Amino acid sequence: MIVALRALGVGDLATAVPALRALRAAYPDRELVLAAPAWLAPLVELVGGVDRVLPTAGLERLAWPGAAVEVAVNLHGRGPDSHRLLAAVGPARLLAFANAEAGHLDGPAWDDDEHEVARWCRLLAAYGIAADPTDLDLRRPATTSLPAGVTVLHPGSKVPAKCWPPGRYAALARTLTERGHRVVLTGSARERDTVARVAAEAGLPPEAVFAGRTDVAGLAALVAGARLVVSGDTGVAHLATGYRTASVVLFGPVPPSRWGPPPERRRHRVLWAGGGAWPDWDGVGSHPTMAALDLDQVLAAVDEVERAVRADRAVAA
Repeated sequence: MIVALRALGVGDLATAVPALRALRAAYPDRELVLAAPAWLAPLVELVGGVDRVLPTAGLERLAWPGAAVEVAVNLHGRGPDSHRLLAAVGPARLLAFANAEAGHLDGPAWDDDEHEVARWCRLLAAYGIAADPTDLDLRRPATTSLPAGVTVLHPGSKVPAKCWPPGRYAALARTLTERGHRVVLTGSARERDTVARVAAEAGLPPEAVFAGRTDVAGLAALVAGARLVVSGDTGVAHLATGYRTASVVLFGPVPPSRWGPPPERRRHRVLWAGGGAWPDWDGVGSHPTMAALDLDQVLAAVDEVERAVRADRAVAA
């Protein structure tokens, strides 16, 4: 049995897809178990190759049933807590980044500036397992009743600093609606009030608010069939990459070189105002690097990705 740990969120799972597929290819006859939050199970099915999810909400405890583990793989972090969690199941072999505190010395060194996709591919390569960092595509969800061809705006994030100001999302929604886009707004249940206010300011009807109304499978379906996605550096952006859905991703305190879509994919654009000197931030509202991005920049990026989509269609015709 092979067990991999990635007890995080949507974007974290999406960036680990090449590594998970590499593990599947390296151990085709073994059961591959992913320790991850139970609510991510529908999205894990869209990755393919994982035999089952072991519900794991964090690093306090791994509810291991006692089966023998041949290889444990830490796709969660650098340790020591994640290393120790996997070591507790008694694997014959642990694949992980070097961490002296956890007593694991044979792995490669961690690199803070490395792209998240490349990080896990490099980890496996250090143990002789080849992984393709471009292997990011997700399976398309089964047909649902969710609308297709919509433009998805996702104003929220688990990290408030990564949020573009809500008023600018409202202005973007108004402008795109005037241009003929059918705009919908997504978000978590806890973001529903904020998203509803954005919709009201934009003049969108209540039915355009999908925040809190879809599970992760529904969100994936919405993004897979969308015309366009605009979001911050969050899970929805990685779903857009996985489905090659045209997207504009707004980056703030964390640079796109660590979490951005593959630069060679023309249907995705990133906007980032970082890299310079910024005033001290009081921790309230959007980070200054997000607030520095204006509506005209986002609209120009939308035009660019839509031109790229038209060009791709012309080549395919």
